[in-house]
Amino acid sequence: MSSSSPITSLAFLTPGNYPDDDPAAGLEATLQLFELAEGLGYDGGWVRQRHLEHGVSSAAVFLAAASQRTSRLELGTGVIPIGYENPLRLAEDLATADALSRGRLQPGFSTGAPHLDLLGDLVHEGDWAKRDLSYGRIARTVEHLRGRYLGGPDTVIRSPGNVQRPRVQPYSPGLVDRAWLGSGSARSAAWAGRRGLHLLTGNIVSGTDGDDFTSVQLAVLRAHAAASDPRRPLRVALGRVVVPTDSADRSTRARYREYAASRHERTLTAHGPAATRFAPDLVGSSDEIVEKLLADPVVAQVSELRLELPYEFSAEDYAQILTDVARSVAPALGWRPAAVPVPVPA
Repeated sequence: MSSSSPITSLAFLTPGNYPDDDPAAGLEATLQLFELAEGLGYDGGWVRQRHLEHGVSSAAVFLAAASQRTSRLELGTGVIPIGYENPLRLAEDLATADALSRGRLQPGFSTGAPHLDLLGDLVHEGDWAKRDLSYGRIARTVEHLRGRYLGGPDTVIRSPGNVQRPRVQPYSPGLVDRAWLGSGSARSAAWAGRRGLHLLTGNIVSGTDGDDFTSVQLAVLRAHAAASDPRRPLRVALGRVVVPTDSADRSTRARYREYAASRHERTLTAHGPAATRFAPDLVGSSDEIVEKLLADPVVAQVSELRLELPYEFSAEDYAQILTDVARSVAPALGWRPAAVPVPVPA
């Protein structure tokens, strides 16, 4: 890890919310957010994958659509809970989305499985509680993304007009080298480093590798770096909830501050047997937010910043936040917007 790095890559992470009675409207608003971000010069757009909630339940499907509305933006899954996935089928979906985006997909995975008590019997047959639904399942998915052939060297499959050796189709070269793990602990970060996975770490960490949020997250970064092959540098993207108020109206500013205040108490101590800790949300003027980010020892160690957009906000809020960050916050951290594609006349 470097001692101090300017931010050279700026991305955002959105929950993709929608109303229960009109999911198409919410998904369309999220697609428009990706278009806005590309126009503002952002480097990446990520979407959470959520089950049983009013949000994107299939990140690969959504990003396939986003690939047709953007031309340059990296498109990330942040993150896919691997416990509900069949590694082969997931690899096919991700490879298809990557082909449609022409190599822009950034597949991110996690070992968590929210709502497993409700979904376990619906997703898996038999005694699924004894199966590896975490690291091993991610490893199998990544292996499928490599495009290795199945069977022996003489194994072929025959389809109309074609004879070929079998492997996951479509095969998307380079996709496996863009795989990420969402990690909040030193243990999982070390596993990611050994497996050659890039690291996503955000505003939630766990473990006893430090006495506060910052020291634990720095331990996460160290563990990933120590386990990685120095011959192949891996990316690290840091997530923070950043909510500038510059162009928001008075009532919106008050609502933003109420939101941050309602979540402040959780940042004061570790929670549960996993010693889970939360970072404070950064709400205020761009100058105030920049001052806090520049003073954050973890920010100083990374070159990629990912804005974690709050779940409860509206499409208008998200657009205002992305715009203020791109114009006032990120440039003060060293970031420069990517060139915006010029439309080609029909």
